[in-house]
Amino acid sequence: MKLVLSWAAKIASVTLTSGLLMSVSAVHAADVPKGPAMPDAKAGERLFNEGDLTRGIVACSSCHGAAGNSVLPENPNLAAQPHEYIYKQLTEFQPKAGSDVALRLGVGGNPAVMSAMVMPLTDEDMQNVSLYLAEQPLTSPSSASDEDLVSQGQQIWRGGIASKNVPACAACHLANGAGIPGEYPRLGGQFASYLEQQLELFRAGYRNNNEMMTDIAARLSDAEIKAVSDYAAGLR
Repeated sequence: MKLVLSWAAKIASVTLTSGLLMSVSAVHAADVPKGPAMPDAKAGERLFNEGDLTRGIVACSSCHGAAGNSVLPENPNLAAQPHEYIYKQLTEFQPKAGSDVALRLGVGGNPAVMSAMVMPLTDEDMQNVSLYLAEQPLTSPSSASDEDLVSQGQQIWRGGIASKNVPACAACHLANGAGIPGEYPRLGGQFASYLEQQLELFRAGYRNNNEMMTDIAARLSDAEIKAVSDYAAGLR
């Protein structure tokens, strides 16, 4: 009888302890803050195509084309761009806390056109639009247009310029210009004139959101910028 009672007591003790642990675990689980929600690509699609006039948000498609495939060289193709990259750029058109100036400025150091477009966007909006664009195929890539620049552009892209300590573009953006998701943007199929302008902005210090690119662009001449931009436009 004593043995039976002893085992019964042990079982009761284990049951009680387990119940207490489960209760404590449940309380602790409830106290753990939830992480950020997964971006909503459908919400991003609606905002991209329709905007939100109640918040002063213009439809992104009016400048960047259907599903991010632009038909205007001054407005870059955004389709198939890594969502991390798009999100980062959108946030950098907005001034950071404690600053009146955004990291990405336009020609002459003036506010970029995109700054006015991005100001009404919330962080959630930017995440949603970025994910939507990353999931879209690039159906209207640009192309190289100047045969005289191909050789020089290819050399810079693949081998850099040793005499100027300029690294090969392919080292970060890959041989086909696809880039590395989460690290470096896709440049293949982008408009040559847009790429050229961005390199000039990096060189002038007006696009101040990537120290490495600022240093590289500072070593490039106008002719070298034009050549490598045109070459990148033709990559697939």
